[in-house]
Amino acid sequence: MVTPSDAAPRTLVVWVPDWPIVALFRDGDDPPPQGAPIAIFAKGAVAACSAAARAEGVRRGQRRRDAQARCPHLEVVLDDPVRDHRAFAPVVAAVEEAAPGVQVVQPGLLALRARGPERFYGGEAAAATVLAGTVAAQGIGDVRVAVADGAFTAEQAARVGTRASDPLRIVPSGAASAFLAPLSVAVLDDDIVSLFGRLGVQTLGAVAALGPERLSERFGARGARLYALASGRDPRSVQARTPPPELHREISFEPPVALADQIAFALRMPAEEFTLRLGERGLVCTELRVVLTGEHGDRSERVWLHPGAFDAAAIVDRVRWQLAEQGSAASAGRRITGLRSAVTSVRIEPEGVDAAAHHTARLFGSGPEERVHHALSRVQAMLGHQGVLTPEIGGGRWLAERQQLVPWGDVRADARRHPVGSAGQAGPAGQAPPPWPGSLPGLLPTSVFAPPVPVAVLDRDGDMVAVDARGEVTADPVWILVPTPPARAASGREAPGPGPGDGARRGIRHWAGPWPVAERGWDPVRARAAHRFQVVDSAQSAWLLVCEEGSWQAEGVYD
Repeated sequence: MVTPSDAAPRTLVVWVPDWPIVALFRDGDDPPPQGAPIAIFAKGAVAACSAAARAEGVRRGQRRRDAQARCPHLEVVLDDPVRDHRAFAPVVAAVEEAAPGVQVVQPGLLALRARGPERFYGGEAAAATVLAGTVAAQGIGDVRVAVADGAFTAEQAARVGTRASDPLRIVPSGAASAFLAPLSVAVLDDDIVSLFGRLGVQTLGAVAALGPERLSERFGARGARLYALASGRDPRSVQARTPPPELHREISFEPPVALADQIAFALRMPAEEFTLRLGERGLVCTELRVVLTGEHGDRSERVWLHPGAFDAAAIVDRVRWQLAEQGSAASAGRRITGLRSAVTSVRIEPEGVDAAAHHTARLFGSGPEERVHHALSRVQAMLGHQGVLTPEIGGGRWLAERQQLVPWGDVRADARRHPVGSAGQAGPAGQAPPPWPGSLPGLLPTSVFAPPVPVAVLDRDGDMVAVDARGEVTADPVWILVPTPPARAASGREAPGPGPGDGARRGIRHWAGPWPVAERGWDPVRARAAHRFQVVDSAQSAWLLVCEEGSWQAEGVYD
């Protein structure tokens, strides 16, 4: 029996069940439908699953094929620790305001020394109730809180001793070993657990009954630690985290301000302080979050990117552009009309930072890239966010839709996404676009027609060539009829048309295909099925052709 004198320090634990699932809905760009069976997979096994998935027989630790065998319509999502921590950060901050000295054991699980909150709130039960309400105020429906001797006992009390209808559990001081005794050895989360099972040791009480000498003799320091946990003598104390520095800046307006120039003028000094705070820590901001709040509670929030690093002038420009995007200027004074009311506060915070050493000026001149950056940034500052556009190659199956113009310093929209199982969750900025089955591999045409140019492909008898239901051509292509006058390509150059005296008909010397392209079969409006061909004509022009429902179009040409 553990007496109160040798018991582990009292610890309060806050636990949110199935946090990876909660984080997926709080932070994911395209979460699955509410109530759908979802499983988070890490290293090919289930790391967390929703209540609907558990009802279908899915359990933690199952392999993917076993989980999908029990639930064929299971939504599969890959584990994303960054998403879990990012979504949990506001919860941690809220708990720290109510009771400082928080240790983040893992996303969804917090530990605190119980002595301070107990004295402040007038008892362990009152402190647990306050912290449960604090987490629930963050929009989390299921939160469990437990108090016990030691972090391990308190965690197990929260996991196995609470329910959604009764989320509080307090294990009296000195009763930790009695509470832990009937629990399975699997809660120890150690690879020795399998050996315990083969030896017939199934509960924590049986582990504690082995004694510290026998466990230490057999397993060394690990055995001593396992005995301490199983007997309720966990010696580990809560290691409170050091809260991150407050790098954000916020400015409030009383009375509310309705002119963009006034807001920009007031933001100059906070923007300078913002960059200086980062500089003191050897950091620069590469992604900036701007939050505008209106007088009537309306809100505008956006993350801005920079090709280099933000300085104070660039921050003020982004706030101007965000204000301008909310609506058009009503007069020369540029009165804000997009927000439904005047602005009461502006908040700027770093969404992404980098080491300042990576952005220092070169010793012998800035080089052409830096000069281009300064020139384009100055033009963009004068013309606005959409004033300078740069071409990017995006995702897609058709060449014309892969050409995208994005504002200078931004990242194209599809570069922020990557497929994760069947849920297709959003990924970090800068990742490659998703794989597009049916997209054109290898060398791409140098000239792309937007829209595609109508052509005709004929067989030897002058009949139109088509592709049958089996994906085979009805006859060998012999002639191609190209338009005249030549169409203008999307790149700005004219597509090669018929030469002098050649007319619109050219012979086909070589051809390859068909290669099927099928997309959006679930959408009757946007569904498309076509076949691609590559053709070299008698004038040595190489064409990329598309045959769709018996009609032919030239998608591009290889100059």
